[in-house]
Amino acid sequence: MEEILELLDNKRIEYRIIKHKRVYTIEEIKDINLDKEGLIPKNIFLRNANGKVHYLVTCHPDKKIDIKSLASNLNSTRLSFASSERLKKYLNVCKGSVSPLGFIYDENSEVIFVFDKELINKTIGVHPNRNDYTIFIKFNNLVKLIEEHGNKIIYLDI
Repeated sequence: MEEILELLDNKRIEYRIIKHKRVYTIEEIKDINLDKEGLIPKNIFLRNANGKVHYLVTCHPDKKIDIKSLASNLNSTRLSFASSERLKKYLNVCKGSVSPLGFIYDENSEVIFVFDKELINKTIGVHPNRNDYTIFIKFNNLVKLIEEHGNKIIYLDI
């Protein structure tokens, strides 16, 4: 988490951080009223059929993600949830802490970030790669950081 805060401070990106109990799902976030602070998107980490391409999908929390449709929209082979080992390898996080801020640990910029177009121009809340804190940041600033890191970004209507 310290690396993320240092990056945000060095880039002079405004953010607000909130400490809270550990949360693992959107429902738990709603239970502690964290979503009252701002939009907290849903994040899922997927891999293609042969496991060579990985996607971090971030969308509005109330949307259902149709993985078959998503694969088609991404011109990908069949998608499935990536393992805990892959989460650790590519984003250095555990299940329940998946976050677009994990880009900082993707040394070779291999993960493709897929964002719901509905997030554009919003302030969103994301875990700083641990699920007992949430950082609220402008979506456009987050995208800029990911682009500077070298990861590919795709925008879709999810």
